[in-house]
Amino acid sequence: MYRKEPVSGFILILGATDALIGGLGGRGSLLSIGLLIALLGIVMRWRQGDKKSTVIATEPVKYYLPPGESRKPLPLLSSSKHRQ
Repeated sequence: MYRKEPVSGFILILGATDALIGGLGGRGSLLSIGLLIALLGIVMRWRQGDKKSTVIATEPVKYYLPPGESRKPLPLLSSSKHRQ
């Protein structure tokens, strides 16, 4: 999951780490900020997933290379020693 959306994954991990440190350390403000950041990461991941599904469905197919039958074979390479 992290490789697909690294930004939202980083924000989610950052928020979870802050919440864990705040919960174990007894600091309520760090816990609440961590939970808010983790929630932001979850929302970003959810929104990115929705955008990708609509973009893939509406994007036309692009062909960069011509069909294989029309290409001519490449010339053979020879070293400069053999030319002399």
